[in-house]
Amino acid sequence: MIAHEAALLAGDDVRTFMAQIETRLGAASAWSGGITARTGGATLAAGGKRLRPLLVFLSAPAASRARADLVRAAAAIELMHMATLVHDDVLDRAALRRGQPTVWSTDGDAIAAATGDYLFARAFGVLAETGDMPAIELLARCALGLSEGEAMQIVQSRRPETTPEEYLERCTLKTGRLFAAACALGARLGGLDDADVEELATFGRCLGLAFQVADDVLDCGGTTASTGKPIGTDLLAGVATLPLLIAARYDAAVHAAIATPPAPADVLPILELVSRTGALAEARETALDFVRLAESALDRVGGDLDTRPLHAVVKSVVDRDT
Repeated sequence: MIAHEAALLAGDDVRTFMAQIETRLGAASAWSGGITARTGGATLAAGGKRLRPLLVFLSAPAASRARADLVRAAAAIELMHMATLVHDDVLDRAALRRGQPTVWSTDGDAIAAATGDYLFARAFGVLAETGDMPAIELLARCALGLSEGEAMQIVQSRRPETTPEEYLERCTLKTGRLFAAACALGARLGGLDDADVEELATFGRCLGLAFQVADDVLDCGGTTASTGKPIGTDLLAGVATLPLLIAARYDAAVHAAIATPPAPADVLPILELVSRTGALAEARETALDFVRLAESALDRVGGDLDTRPLHAVVKSVVDRDT
């Protein structure tokens, strides 16, 4: 797992912190009772890497990691991430996530949309307990970016002419900003100065972009066992990802498959064409470029922060298979 080596480097306190996160997420999801609390709880029960809460912890100096506000910020970030996953499943018509049925598949469009909205609201409710208005403003800007990114994904759907730059702009809004927010909140609430908060936000944004590109490569060349969902989900949904867009430049059949939904039986043969073009290796190199940018930002952090665990996270993100 991505977080394993980083957690080892961070020491025993990380286990206590992550246990507190799970407790806080359970309470936040169940807060109101009713339908959306049930479906929000089901989303939580599906599990996850909890990478974003870990980034909050790792971005704070060791001396400040016991602060209650860090737990609040980490829980808020994960609640917002959970909300985006529920909304993504509606847009993608995804029946499985992490090997479990999605809220969309069990309860339909309207309940899934309401569940995502509920989780967004709980994210702000939990973070508001810190009383830190700049932190809340940071999360609000992140939420606005997520909304714009979702809209861009819809507009770019089934558009093989989408440029890599447009794709990366979308990924920055949908993924990069949430990673950046996790790191910036950890740094801010952990007491680092503004310059270091900014560098850690840059680190998080570049890490998020590397993570997303690598995830999109896995959707074309991974396995259901490694991703927790059927491969080719992006192709079936018409999501214009970087490996698909690169392959479409070289192969007319891939270009056509992005524009027009392929039959399920045709997905694996089309993904084989994607692999043959060299698009997976080219996209992976883009992810590695963002890894290098993330590491450069870490090297500029001047405060009292052990950056080794964060380096471990970013080094493993492109080579993951889970």
